[in-house]
Amino acid sequence: MKLYDSLRAPNPRRVRWFLAEKGDHAVEIVNVDVFKGEHRTPEYLGRAGLANVPALEMDDGTCVTESVAICRYLESVYPEPNMFGRDPRETAIIEMWLRRVEMMLATPLMLAVRHSHPALAALEKQIPEIAESNRRGGERAMKIFDRQLAQSPFIAADRVTMADIVAATAIDFSRMAKFQIPEEFSHARRWYDEMMARPAAAAGVKS
Repeated sequence: MKLYDSLRAPNPRRVRWFLAEKGDHAVEIVNVDVFKGEHRTPEYLGRAGLANVPALEMDDGTCVTESVAICRYLESVYPEPNMFGRDPRETAIIEMWLRRVEMMLATPLMLAVRHSHPALAALEKQIPEIAESNRRGGERAMKIFDRQLAQSPFIAADRVTMADIVAATAIDFSRMAKFQIPEEFSHARRWYDEMMARPAAAAGVKS
């Protein structure tokens, strides 16, 4: 398998972190420089279908994009440690929190960075109001996650799941928009510090 990756982007980092949590795996990492437009070449588009990273090319040539879809496939190939649910009940709970993380936290923080960081002006027209509105939305969402983390060591289960990986990578990426977890959310800050101390967090920023 080949993972078409981009070190500066948050979504590929989710997959690298996921793989690092899984431990031993045989996935070749192929770097795609989005600032040079390598994700828009005919060759890449012919493979991935969209100008998106990451993309996973399976051994039979099938190619899938979208980080969570890639990780679901990898979970089936490398089932332990489990990060999507061991039974129907747990799977539903993890999916619920994963969707909340994606919609309420990760997407707003990504938009805050995309519309504020100078380096990303080369990729799209930036609108400061979009950046500020989404940064504030991310701050509001932290109240919900802090409340959940007061009752649980991790967001969706008693162990790291995909919900934690998506949330942690989003918050770390959002430092580029000067986002920080508000001081009053002590449970979320405890969780985030523990996530960033995991060996897989370091693997998430390296090829």
